[in-house]
Amino acid sequence: MHIVWRVEAVAYDAMIALLRALPVDTASNFGAWMGKTFGPLGAHHHVARTNLKIAFPDMPEDERQRLLMAVWDNVGRTFAEFAFVDRLGPGSGRTEVVGLERLHAIRDAGKPVVFVSGHLANWELMMATLVWAGVPSHTAYRPTNNPYVDKRIREGRARYGVELLSPKGKGGRDLMLSMRRGVSVAMLIDQKFNQGIQVPFFGKPAPTMPGAARMAVQYGAAIQPLSVERLGGARFRMIVEDPIELPEGLDREALIEAGTRLINERLEARIRRKPDDWFWVHRRWPREVYRKAASAG
Repeated sequence: MHIVWRVEAVAYDAMIALLRALPVDTASNFGAWMGKTFGPLGAHHHVARTNLKIAFPDMPEDERQRLLMAVWDNVGRTFAEFAFVDRLGPGSGRTEVVGLERLHAIRDAGKPVVFVSGHLANWELMMATLVWAGVPSHTAYRPTNNPYVDKRIREGRARYGVELLSPKGKGGRDLMLSMRRGVSVAMLIDQKFNQGIQVPFFGKPAPTMPGAARMAVQYGAAIQPLSVERLGGARFRMIVEDPIELPEGLDREALIEAGTRLINERLEARIRRKPDDWFWVHRRWPREVYRKAASAG
């Protein structure tokens, strides 16, 4: 296994070196071509198509097909762009930031907040933007099975200043420790979490990670959504949205559920605004939702 891992790491190094040798737009366009050429050939294409039928049941088929190709364009670009996120952040001129004053206010207040976002456009830009804005933040990530490749991924993120990283599993504990120290946390909360809370997402129950709302309640922190949009090619807009206001008069568990529900509502609204930016190739809902979608044709 170690030999296989090392071969994979060499192949990864070669791919990253090739992409970084190309102009940014050329590499991003190459990723788009790869995504649109090979994405529709795999099982994930069926998942994405079914997800779109679940979320937009009344969407005409020709519009759904157009959207699927736009999704693969974004997915291909995003994975190619991982090689050079350090060249895409706000400091590069390729990412404009709307609501930067909110990030500066959070930085200057010195009080931690819970940043939430989803797998939108190039989601790596969330942390790149927080680093650029001077907001110390900690995030958890899903490590790859190959430890050599995982080390390289961490090193790649360090190129644009992301050093507070914890693998999922121990990430929750590390994030809470950071909150206690006054460091903000940043979380992508849009993937299926089997041990999570069932709250609506596009009108269907979706197991959702409650960690963001739980930390906000426990530490009295604001929930601050961030949203990345792809403007075209390798250019982006980061939107620092209005904070999510938690309701009053609820006990702790009800407040966590309410917060999780509000986060999903905000994310859904963002996806509806520009659906081709989202990572539709992930099975977001429980199996019974997919069975019903299949039986409906």
